[in-house]
Amino acid sequence: MSNRIYEADFYAWSQQQAKFLRTGQLDQLDLENLAEEVEALGRQERRELRHRLAVLVGHLLKWQYQPAKRSRSWQSTLKVQRQEMRRLIQENPSLKPYLSEALANAYDAAVDLAIQETGLEQFPSDCPYLLEQILDELFLPV
Repeated sequence: MSNRIYEADFYAWSQQQAKFLRTGQLDQLDLENLAEEVEALGRQERRELRHRLAVLVGHLLKWQYQPAKRSRSWQSTLKVQRQEMRRLIQENPSLKPYLSEALANAYDAAVDLAIQETGLEQFPSDCPYLLEQILDELFLPV
C-alpha cells in the first residue's frame, strides 16, 4: 500500500513514513522508496555544490575577461556564492573531498554562463583557477 501512496501522493507518503519512524512502526516503512529518497537528498547536496561552483566560476571568468564591465553586482554574486559554499561545506563536511570533482564537473556550466552573459566565445578549456583561489573571498582574477 505504501508504494501506491508513494506513486500517487509523495507528500502524503513522506508524512506517513515520518509518522512510522517517530512511532517506531518500523515494519510499516516503505524501505525501498525510503532508501531511494535518502540517497536523493545526498545527490541534491552535491548538485547544489556544483551549481554554486558553476555560478561562482562563471562570474570569475566574466570578471577576468570583461574588465570594462565589472560591477558591484558581480562582486556581490561572488561574495554570496562563496558564503553559500562555505555554509554548504560546514553543514555537510563530507562534501569537502568532492570539491575538486565538483569543480571539474561544474566548469562547462560556468563557461556556458560566461558565454551567455558576455557574448564572448573564447574561454580556457580547463578551469584557470585553483580551488583555493575560487573559495578565497579576496581573490579576483586580473
